[in-house]
Amino acid sequence: MTTLLMLCALATAVVAAVRGVWSPCGLSMLSSLNPVSETARGHRFGVTAAWYVVGAVAGGGVLGIGCAIGAVGFARLELSAEWTWAIALVAAAVAVASDSALTRAALPVHPRQVDERWLTTYRRWIYAGGYGVQIGTGFATYIMTAAVYLTAVLAVLTGSAATAFLIGLTFGGVRGLGILVTATTRTPERLRALIARVDHFGAPSLRLAGAVDAVVGVAAGWFAGGVVLAALVAGPLTVLVVAPRGWRRVTAPA
Repeated sequence: MTTLLMLCALATAVVAAVRGVWSPCGLSMLSSLNPVSETARGHRFGVTAAWYVVGAVAGGGVLGIGCAIGAVGFARLELSAEWTWAIALVAAAVAVASDSALTRAALPVHPRQVDERWLTTYRRWIYAGGYGVQIGTGFATYIMTAAVYLTAVLAVLTGSAATAFLIGLTFGGVRGLGILVTATTRTPERLRALIARVDHFGAPSLRLAGAVDAVVGVAAGWFAGGVVLAALVAGPLTVLVVAPRGWRRVTAPA
């Protein structure tokens, strides 16, 4: 069971981390930490990106430690596999519903951006690494999909501190690697065009996150109650995923 939960959690962590690229912070990082801007500051982008990724992994480690503590506590409850998967099912359903505009309630998005004044106040390793840490924790800045919450829940449900920590590191690492999207840009024009193309895929990225959450929910239903329960939850979750214009768009406050 732990292995299956780990695979579900890793898939969710990856898609949640990728979705973070479209957060106000994520897009801000693409426009602030790139080959064009770093060259203007007299820095090599590769080194800046390395500091950022290291910081993001560290932030993921912070998330992983929190999940690991929760996993140890959950393991002591000694719940059956069926009950564990049932909790995963509920969490996945809540995540899909939270991201869908077809429902009124939504989990908190924590509308906080990183402080761009760091770029002109601190040394490169501080601003790049510091931004990475905040981004990598998943909950310190904008939460662009409820898959972030689901990642943490699934990590705890594994009941393994090591596995939960690994899931946190994976989230942080993938989140940090998003900075490499601009690695090949060398002119302001190409940079603006690239960011515009990235922004165009914002809605599909959220739909993808919802689809992965739904798959996790159906799988959890299968393991919790068999094919009947899986079929019962598959319908509503599919409706939430495929409904046109059915996804919330999280934007920075005016």
